[in-house]
Formats: sequence, C-alpha cells, structure tokens
Amino acid sequence: MKKLSFISIVTLCIALSLTACDKKQTSTTDSKNTQTQSSTEASGKSDSVLDDLYQQENQLFADHADEWNKVFGMMNKSAADPNGNYADYLADTVESNKSSFTDAELKTLTDDIESIRKIEEQIAEIEKKNNSSDSSNQNDNSDTSAVFSNFSGEDFDGNKVDDSLFSSNAVTVVNFWFTGCKPCVAELSKLNELNDTIKSMGGEVIGINTETFDGNETAIKEAATILESQGAKYRNLSIDSSCAAGKYASEIMAFPTTILVDRNGNIVGEPMLGGIDNKDNYDELMKQIQSVIDADSTNK
Repeated sequence: MKKLSFISIVTLCIALSLTACDKKQTSTTDSKNTQTQSSTEASGKSDSVLDDLYQQENQLFADHADEWNKVFGMMNKSAADPNGNYADYLADTVESNKSSFTDAELKTLTDDIESIRKIEEQIAEIEKKNNSSDSSNQNDNSDTSAVFSNFSGEDFDGNKVDDSLFSSNAVTVVNFWFTGCKPCVAELSKLNELNDTIKSMGGEVIGINTETFDGNETAIKEAATILESQGAKYRNLSIDSSCAAGKYASEIMAFPTTILVDRNGNIVGEPMLGGIDNKDNYDELMKQIQSVIDADSTNK
C-alpha cells in the first residue's frame, strides 16, 4: 500500500488535490472574472507545489522499496486518521510490527518517516490554505458526494461506462489498485469471489487501476494480464485523471483502498485500507455491503 503522486504515476502512482470534474461557471461580472482567474492561477501554483512534495515522498518509497513493501503489506485495516499526519500512520504500523524488521531496516524506515513527517506538514499547510479559499464556493469540490457525478470511463475492452453503473446496483464496491502493488494483486482473486457473491444481492465489484488513467494502453494491457493471471474477471475501468473520481483516487493514502457506492453514486461509510484477502477485512466489508443493500431495500 502506498501514498502516491499522480504526476509520478508512470513510475509509482498517485496523489493530487481533490477537485470536481465539471468546469466552474464563469462569473458574469468583470470583478468576479478577475477573482476566478486569480484563484485558478493560485490553485495551479499550489497544485504544482503539492505535486513536488508528493513526488519527494514517492522517491523515499522507491529508494527503499524492499523495506516499505514490507510495511505496506502489514497495513491490514483502516487505522489512519484522514486529518492526521501520514507519518504517524506509518510510524504506528512500523512500531506495532517492530519485531519483523532488522535494526538496519528500522533505521531506514525511521529516517524516512521523519522526512515524510516534514513533507506532510508542508502539505497540510498548503491544503489548509486551499480549503480556506474554497470554503466560499458553493460547489465545494471536496464534497465526496459529487465524486461519481457525471462519471464516465471505459472498461478494458473499450466499452463505455457512465454513472448508470451505480444506479443499476444496490451497492458498487470500488477497488483502487495499481499493478506494482503486491497487496493489491494478492487480493484480486478474493475480489473476484466477492463479485460473484454479491451479484445475486444486487451488488458489483469494480476495479480502478490508477496506472490506466486516461486510456493508457500499455498500463491497461499490463493490468489485464495481471487480472487474468489471478482469475479476476470483474470489470476494471480506465477513467480520466482530471475528473472527480480521478482526483479522488489521487487523494488515496494507501493501496489497496476499497469504497462502497450506493445507487445514487454517493460514497457510503469510510474507505477500507488493505486487502480483503485478510479475513477480518473481508468480514467487515461484507457487513458494510449488507448494510448498504438493506438501506437500499428500505428506501425503495
């Protein structure tokens, strides 16, 4: 599981700031036009800085991939505070599995975590400013209820998909993954089993591989090969990196991450971090799925 930069997706993966798919409407007054232009320019600059900071984190993960892959594989349950420093989450995971690492590995991880902590402090400060400037916008882009509005994409066979995907299901399980993520690949067969299980319940599993954004044909072929090798036949989609769902994916802290979406396209509950090949995770996810299905039945 990794926190990743979208700009470095071809080398590792993702993370940007969350914005909506649709363009903001242009104000009818000159003064508001000027404000909008200034806001856009400021947003672009802050996004660029964020990209650079996330890439710095990614480089740390890449430089010490063996050590961090061990850590990522130990993140079985969602224990991260979305409002907290990501370094704290990493440190807690390392500390709780301390006996699994050599002294040299612990030193490497500890040094990296301190670097990540400083980077995260800078990220938090930028995001705080961005959130403050966006608070007056009625179309608040951080509203996760809008993540799957105007949704569109293609499955790996080139078939178009839109937001009717969600309206036709009582619950849609959306799993975010990438090809080089070992825990992601490890759960693919279990996700296929889950898809078969919930079909009769009015549910469906959908995969979104973050390396396949924007119709990346090479990445799609690689992901399709991995899926086939794991016997995973449920739908996987390529989406536009600039749309709300793509930007939502770029905010994901760790991979794999799984969310539940109701018939109206709204995210229900908290994201689950970690693979469902872990029995506790699988059981917990099934409880959440049943809860969404029960609510859907009640609302009919």
